[in-house]
Amino acid sequence: MIRAHGLPLAAILAGAAALMVFGLGSGSYWTIVALNLAMWIALTQSWSLFSGTTGYISLGHVVAYGIGAYVVAFSFKIVPLWLSIPLAGVAAGLFALMVALPVLRVRGPYFVILTFGLAELVKYILLNVETGLGKSSRLLFGAPKPDTLLWIMVGLAVAATVALYAVHRSRFGRGLDAIREDETAAETIGIPVVRLKVLAYAASAVIPGMVGGVMALRSTYFEVLQVFNPTISFTIVTIAIIGGAGDARGPILGALFLVGLSEVLQNASPQIYLILLGLCLIGCVLFLPKGLVGLLHRKGGAR
Repeated sequence: MIRAHGLPLAAILAGAAALMVFGLGSGSYWTIVALNLAMWIALTQSWSLFSGTTGYISLGHVVAYGIGAYVVAFSFKIVPLWLSIPLAGVAAGLFALMVALPVLRVRGPYFVILTFGLAELVKYILLNVETGLGKSSRLLFGAPKPDTLLWIMVGLAVAATVALYAVHRSRFGRGLDAIREDETAAETIGIPVVRLKVLAYAASAVIPGMVGGVMALRSTYFEVLQVFNPTISFTIVTIAIIGGAGDARGPILGALFLVGLSEVLQNASPQIYLILLGLCLIGCVLFLPKGLVGLLHRKGGAR
């Protein structure tokens, strides 16, 4: 059984089952809430697979999401759903693999800026392609019902969480941890730094590609500016900061907090929601650098 940070694989499956029961047994509105929760968990866990382990903070995760959405929208009614969603993940992973070497040559704030710029570049390239094809948007009539999409999304969330747990316990993960602590020292002692970074960067894009494909079906509408919205990347980083990116429990806690806060306040008072979210971010950076997971560790150590 896979274990990391004291949590068994059984806990992941139990949480997934609880989310399915909640989503399918509480009405259509809560099905959508459960779908969104599973989406943010899957996206943030996959982001943590690279950024949380290497320390390279990426603002370009939306590229994989957008590419996956485009693949599914482009192939809709042409390729079966069971094939188009995995193809979306493969396409996102291959793109990440192609750009990994030049992108990973820079570090620190330069890497953050570069990933954000890459996302904008891909967005406008695809926008020009769609304009050239005479397609400003695509309607996806006959998409699966939210209940079906919830099953798929929860499966992706489970896969992303298990993958992160497995990486934390593997030699591969220990190599990534060494890169985060001191990349130069890691390279000096023989760790294949470039190869590990490239593999982690490509692997972290696969599940977001599939998530983007599922969400394109959820909205039944594809538009380039919508799926390449930089807010998606910012939200992923926000969840990781609040929950804690160094532990696979962090994205789950962060997603629960963000979705819960959104449901309580965003519709009734979006201004207060944004103010509270900003205060939470500042508070986590100043007082909880390891996020909500760090708070759990403190309480556990105090007992």
